[in-house]
Amino acid sequence: MQQGNWDVTQLEEMSGTRLSFHCWPSSRLEATRCVAPIGALYTPMKKLHPSCCPPTALPYDPIRCSSPSCRAVLNPYCQVDFRTKLWTCPFCMTRNHFPAHYAENITETNLPAELIPQYTTCEYELQTIPDQGPPCFLFVLDTCTNSKEELAELADSLTQALHLLPPDCLVGVITYGTNINVYDLSSDSISKAYILRGNREYGPGKIGELLGCIGGRRNQQHQKQGAHMPPGGQGQDILNRFLRPFSECAYVVESILDDIRKCPWPVPTDKRPARATGSALSVAVSLLHLAIPRRGARVMLFTGGPCTSGPGNVVSRLKEEDMRSHADLAKKAEPLYQPACDFYAKLTNPSALGDTSDKNKKKSSAPQANCAYHVVDIFACSLDQVGMLEMRCLVEATGGTMLLGDSFGQSAYQETLKRVFNKYPDDVPQDGGQMSMVYGATMEVFTSREFKVSGAIGPGTSLNKHGPNVSDLEVGKGGTSAWNLGGLGPETTIAIYFDVTNNGNNPLPDNKRRYTQFVTKYQTSTGKTRIRATTLCGTWYNPPVLKDGAPANFDAQNSPVRASFDQEAAAVLTARLAVHQTDTDELSDVLRWLDRSLIRLCAKFAQYRPDDPSSFNLTPEFSMYPQFMFHLRRSQFLDVFNSSPDEASRHRYDLIQQNTTNSLIMIQPTLLSYGFNGPPTPVLLDSDSVRPDTILLLDTFFQVVVFHGETIAAWREEGYQEREEHAAFRQLLEAPQADAGLIMDSRTPVPRFVVCDQHKSEARFLMARLNPTSTHNSDLDGGGQGTTVYTDDVSLRVFMEHLTKLAVQQ
Repeated sequence: MQQGNWDVTQLEEMSGTRLSFHCWPSSRLEATRCVAPIGALYTPMKKLHPSCCPPTALPYDPIRCSSPSCRAVLNPYCQVDFRTKLWTCPFCMTRNHFPAHYAENITETNLPAELIPQYTTCEYELQTIPDQGPPCFLFVLDTCTNSKEELAELADSLTQALHLLPPDCLVGVITYGTNINVYDLSSDSISKAYILRGNREYGPGKIGELLGCIGGRRNQQHQKQGAHMPPGGQGQDILNRFLRPFSECAYVVESILDDIRKCPWPVPTDKRPARATGSALSVAVSLLHLAIPRRGARVMLFTGGPCTSGPGNVVSRLKEEDMRSHADLAKKAEPLYQPACDFYAKLTNPSALGDTSDKNKKKSSAPQANCAYHVVDIFACSLDQVGMLEMRCLVEATGGTMLLGDSFGQSAYQETLKRVFNKYPDDVPQDGGQMSMVYGATMEVFTSREFKVSGAIGPGTSLNKHGPNVSDLEVGKGGTSAWNLGGLGPETTIAIYFDVTNNGNNPLPDNKRRYTQFVTKYQTSTGKTRIRATTLCGTWYNPPVLKDGAPANFDAQNSPVRASFDQEAAAVLTARLAVHQTDTDELSDVLRWLDRSLIRLCAKFAQYRPDDPSSFNLTPEFSMYPQFMFHLRRSQFLDVFNSSPDEASRHRYDLIQQNTTNSLIMIQPTLLSYGFNGPPTPVLLDSDSVRPDTILLLDTFFQVVVFHGETIAAWREEGYQEREEHAAFRQLLEAPQADAGLIMDSRTPVPRFVVCDQHKSEARFLMARLNPTSTHNSDLDGGGQGTTVYTDDVSLRVFMEHLTKLAVQQ
C-alpha cells in the first residue's frame, strides 16, 4: 500500500509502527484542524525485517542520555562528535560522553550497532538483572459447571495444553465452587488440597498463614533482593508445594484433572450455584505475589458461569433476578456492578487485599510495578453471561486474554488454548523454540520538544511518570509518558496519541525533524530481561511565509500533510478513541462525535466547490476513510443491539489489543466471492454481492463465514459434487473451505467457523454485516442484482450523500 511518498507497509515491517500522518503540521492550531488524531500504533513484540535491526539481542545494557528529565536511548539519529567522543541527544539536545569502552574504539567507520543508520530498532539483553527463570502457569478451574461432560471436556483440554509447556515451567492448580481448593503438588502418592472459604478475599499475608508457609516472609524478602528462591528443606515453601516444575509434578497434576468432580454442595432449583470466582482469583494472585513477585506468571481462569458468592459477585443466587443488561447499566440500576469492578481492579495490587484501612485504600489506587509480571487470562464458556464486563479491568491491566465461548468442548476454544502457548519457529534467531509470550513489560515514550505525549489506549496501566514531554491534554491513559503493559504477545499493539505544542507564531526551520522513541522493557519466557528501543524520525510542514513575514494560510489541498495520511491507521486510532469514550459517555454522544469529526475531516481535505455537493471529491489517501467510519458505526463495538454486556466488553477489548490489520478486519470485514467465472475475487461488503450462483467467504475476525448462494446450496443438496462430470463444482465447494482453514490456522484467538446457506437462519452472520443497498424500504423494490436486507439502517450511498451535503456547506 503506497500513501504518497510514504510506504506504510514498509514502515510497519521496519519498526512495527503505523502513523496516522507521516508529515505533521508545525503548529498546534493546524494540527487541531487536521481533525484525525495524530498518533502511532506500535507493536512492541513484532518480528522486524532482518535489515532493520541486529540479528540478535545486544549482550549489554543500553547507553542513555545523562539528562534526568530525558534518559532516552542512544540511536542512529544522535549527532556524534568523533573527535571529542561526545554524542548529542536529539530529544533534549544534551551532550553526553561515551563510556570508556565505546570511546576507545568508536570511529566513523567502526560504529556500534545502535549507531548504524538502518538499525532504528535495537534489542538489549540486560546483564545487570539476573535471570528470573521460566514462567509459572496457575490454573484456576470452576467446578460449578452445568454437566459432568462439560467438566470432563475442560480437564481433557487442559491435559493436552499442559504437554505444550516447557518441562521446567512452574504449574499450580486451584479449583473452586462454593469453597476453594489449593492443591499441594509435593506428594506423588495422594492428592492433597487446602480448602478455603469462598466468601472472603485473601491477601498474600493471609494466604501464607493459611497454607502453612512458615518461610513465606523469608521467601518474600529473598525475592525482593532479586535472587532465586532457596529450596525449602521441609517442604513448607510455596515453590516446593503449590508451584512446582511440571517435569516434577506431571503425574500429580494429571491425576488431579482426571479426578476433578462437580462442586458437591447442593443447589436448590430456584437458585444459581454458589460460585466464588472473585475469592478464587484473590487466592491465585496473592499466592503468586507471595512466592514469585518479579517472575513471569499467568493466572488462567476457566469459568462456566457468573460469580454469585463472595467478593466480586455480579448477580444474586436467585434465578428470578436476571443478569444486568445494557439498559440496567445505562440507568445505573445495577447495585452489584460498581463494587465488583472495584474489587477486580484491586486485584492488580494484591498487597492491598484484605486491608480495609483508608491509608491502604489510597495506595491501592495505583497498581504496584510487580503486578505487571502476573497476567490474568479468562476463558469463559457459558450460554449465559459470566461477568467479563466487571473482570475486564483486571485482564486489561495485566495484558491478558479474554475468550468467550459456548462450551469447553468447542474446537475454537480448545485450539485457542493451545495457541496461547505458541513458540517461535526454530529458525528465528536467538528466540527459536522459546514461547512467544513475554512478561513484566513497561513502555516509555520519548519525544522531541515540539510535541508531547497525550496518552495511550491499549492493555496496561499508567505509571504516572510526569515530565516535560507529557501533554496537559489527556487521551485514554494520559498524564504520563510511561505505562505498565503486563503480558505481551506478537500481535499486541498500543495506540499512542500526540499533541503538537509548537506555537504557530514561531515557524520551525525547514530542515527541522521530529523524533519519537519507544523503549519497551520486558522479561522473556526464559527469564531474561530485555529492552527494545525503536526510534522514528519524521518531517514537519511549514506553510509558506508571505512578504510581510506572516505565515500563509494552511493549504490542505496541496500540502504534504494530506499526501502522508494513512487512512487505515487513522481509522483504528479513531475507533480506539470511540471505544474508550463508551466507558464514560452515552453511545449516542459517541456516534455524534464520530459524525462531526468525519464531516470536519472531509470539509478540510476534500476537493469541492462551496455549496455544490456534485463537485465533492476525496483523493485516494482519504477515499476509504468515510467507509471505515460507516462500518464502525454499525459494528458490534458501537451497536450493542442483540449483544450482552459481556460480549460487547470482550469485542472492545480485542479491538484495543490487536494490530492494525486485525483491527481493520473487525471494523470492516473482508468478503471474497467464489464462482465459475474465475478465481476468488474481493467484493464489496454489500448486499449486491450476494448472488444465487456464488459462494461468499466473510472474515469478521470473530467469525469466518462460508455462505452458499441459493442455487449453489440446491446443487449441493442434490449431490452434484459427488459426480465425476461435476468436478469443477466440487472444487468450487472446497476452495472457500480451504481458504477459511488458512485464516483460522493463522489467527489467535481462533474465530468461530460458520457454514450457512442463503435464506437459512445462520445466514444472519453475513447479512448483518452487509451494506444494505437493497432493503424492503428502498426505492429499488428488489430490483438490485443482490438480495434484499430487512433493516432500517441507511446504506453507504445514503450515508455518503448526507456526508457530502454537510461537508460542502459554507
